[in-house]
Amino acid sequence: MKNRNDNLKHVIVDFKKLTPEILALLVERYPDGYDDDHVISFRNQHNDLIEAVEVITEDTKYMVKVSTKLVLTMENYDEDDYEDFANDDPEAVQLPKMDEEE
Repeated sequence: MKNRNDNLKHVIVDFKKLTPEILALLVERYPDGYDDDHVISFRNQHNDLIEAVEVITEDTKYMVKVSTKLVLTMENYDEDDYEDFANDDPEAVQLPKMDEEE
């Protein structure tokens, strides 16, 4: 029997390509943030080890690479910050301000 996820398009998303839509899906799926149990590891076509968290839409499985930038952006998420942008605009999600003491 085929799994429902077998027909999904698989997309690896780096922070630089994160859109407001995918960020909202991440925050919805992981409202308290993600932990090690949520992180999946796999090798891409270049045999690089990738660590990511996944969100699934009706037709796509997004595997978003984990990073400190992603954690900070999810923690500070406010949908109003993105109301002037299209949901698929990768330039809408800006680098978070990193506290130099951390």
